Amino acid sequence: MKRTLLLPAVAALLLAACKPADAPAPASSTPPAQAPAPAPATAQTATPDSPAERTTAEMPTLRMKAVDGSEYDLAAHRGKWVVVNFWATWCAPCRKEMPELSALHALRSNIEVVGLAYEEIEVPEMQAFLAKHPVTYPIVIADPYDPPADFATPRGLPLTYLIDPAGKVAHTFLGPITAADIEKQIAAAK
Repeated sequence: MKRTLLLPAVAALLLAACKPADAPAPASSTPPAQAPAPAPATAQTATPDSPAERTTAEMPTLRMKAVDGSEYDLAAHRGKWVVVNFWATWCAPCRKEMPELSALHALRSNIEVVGLAYEEIEVPEMQAFLAKHPVTYPIVIADPYDPPADFATPRGLPLTYLIDPAGKVAHTFLGPITAADIEKQIAAAK
């Protein structure tokens, strides 16, 4: 196989690696042949019957209970860069980036991280996982059948949003990221 074909094939396999085999298919009452034309990208194009069409709001809100029992409110972190990381315990690349995201959260006073565990998991099970894989940032369990309203339905994991200090989405990363990736985007935005 030619080297030019090998790299895109490997990249596609890596991105597909964190899609669970039993991921729920988007529900649709419209046959594929009669599917409506996609709506323009707006803050909230989805209806409750079409979660797959949802897009991320320009200034998303997120208010949920964290695994530790605290309330997480994205708006409370205005003035700082916020990394919103969709991940899952079964996703190897997600687990691999956790220590670096944890260090970034702990070492940078201008950057906050929140992990949204995008899977069906109960709080005690997540707490047991976090006892083995501790992080310095809050973890929130996001129901994959009812994801946070202001965020698009993840098509693969990890999926990370970089929110600027004003609360706007500055960048979206699909696939594993590093602290250097985040810091590079922050530097480019200044």
